[in-house]
Amino acid sequence: MGQTEKDEELRGSSAFLIDEALGFLFPAALRAAADVGVADHLGEEARTVGELAEATGTDARNLHRVLRLLATRGVVTEQEDGRFALTSAGQALRSDVPYSARTAVQMLTDRTMWRPAGELSRCLTDGTTAFEAIFGMPFFDHFAKDERTAAVFHVGMAAMSDPENGPIAAACDLPETGTVVDIGGGHGGLLVEVLRRHPRLQGVLYDRPHVLGGHRLAAAEGIAGRWTLAEGDFFDAVPAGDVHLLKRITHDWDDDRCVTLLSGCRRALHPGGRVLILDAVVPEGNVPHQSKALDLMMMGSLTGRERTAADFAELLEGAGLRLARILPTSTVLSVVEAVAA
Repeated sequence: MGQTEKDEELRGSSAFLIDEALGFLFPAALRAAADVGVADHLGEEARTVGELAEATGTDARNLHRVLRLLATRGVVTEQEDGRFALTSAGQALRSDVPYSARTAVQMLTDRTMWRPAGELSRCLTDGTTAFEAIFGMPFFDHFAKDERTAAVFHVGMAAMSDPENGPIAAACDLPETGTVVDIGGGHGGLLVEVLRRHPRLQGVLYDRPHVLGGHRLAAAEGIAGRWTLAEGDFFDAVPAGDVHLLKRITHDWDDDRCVTLLSGCRRALHPGGRVLILDAVVPEGNVPHQSKALDLMMMGSLTGRERTAADFAELLEGAGLRLARILPTSTVLSVVEAVAA
């Protein structure tokens, strides 16, 4: 390669990296749109920026700038007459539709996630999370202390989980009868789907008291009389059951804490019982996968990580469990099925 070709290659590399570095402004724009609720005022009808600004109480010129960037990524589209419309991909930004992602967007771009992501270099040099240095305490301690942040997290996680729960419940190989314990199950969205699909199963929703206060089980149709609530710390003990569900739990914690949790599950399983870890399994190689981005969020804010199949096998072995199989789902999560070793 001659010097001219090399220079062109480096110019191209420079332009590419600068463009990539500007990429953080897209989620910033997405959050701004979610915060002011602009999608709720679009609905199925295109509207002018002036109409949208009046409806949302925002500055028209700046709202146009946000929408213009979102249009480059297919969230909205700017029509020839200057009106904006939601695309099919942008519909879930509305708060009035099933599987709305609005609160999930707000949770994922909340300062508790955003600020540590800006200091990932601290994770590289110090080998630890950036969260505690920024907020003065570990992630979940901060959530327990700050009601606003806790509400953002739990409502946002529920919104992030709702579209996944049906496909995941369908992918889980569950017994016809027995007790399923949803450990750290939040507001119970997954347990609702499981009990609806298996009318002879009993369910236990296990979490901290302040989380269980927002549970949805009482309002869910088709599961009356088949669920109970249990309060506690899953590192101390977990309720006995035939199946333990752990959805988006293990990725929050380091290996030692996960072994503690999974060992508790092993002790509490009924004979022949199983643990179903419902988490992303990081694929090998260069293939894009959401887990590789979430892994950096874990690195910045928590002590956990996303794991490969080999990582899960090692984790389970340390807890007296054996990896039986991994079942893919139509979501980014898989069912990592474990049995007593």
